[in-house]
Amino acid sequence: QVQLVESGGGLVQAGGSLRLSCAASGRTFSRYAMGWFRQAPGKEREFVAALSWSGGSINYADSVKGRFTISRDNAKNTAYLQMNSLKPEDTAVYYCAARYLSDRPSPSRNDYDYWGQGTQVTVSS
Repeated sequence: QVQLVESGGGLVQAGGSLRLSCAASGRTFSRYAMGWFRQAPGKEREFVAALSWSGGSINYADSVKGRFTISRDNAKNTAYLQMNSLKPEDTAVYYCAARYLSDRPSPSRNDYDYWGQGTQVTVSS
């Protein structure tokens, strides 16, 4: 198994930036595809971005394409989500997720095996 802990959330003005981190432990981090999802009040958890275990494939939701960047540092057992040009619509709890031995950056929640507890991101106008 793997444990995931998100950090880096907070309150930011529209147009600002945040970088979220997802620290992993328990298994070989490099063997997991990593994903970021978010959930706003009253809405279902939605896909944000994903990265294959090899780092060779990346998938972004249309709503964040060009503004967000997903990356990973296997030496630190950490995945990141750099968020630029933030909008109030980005306000949500952000979750990282891991899928073991998958090289596909799947946008489906059902494809992920492990989840963090989430970190709040609030973007004010």
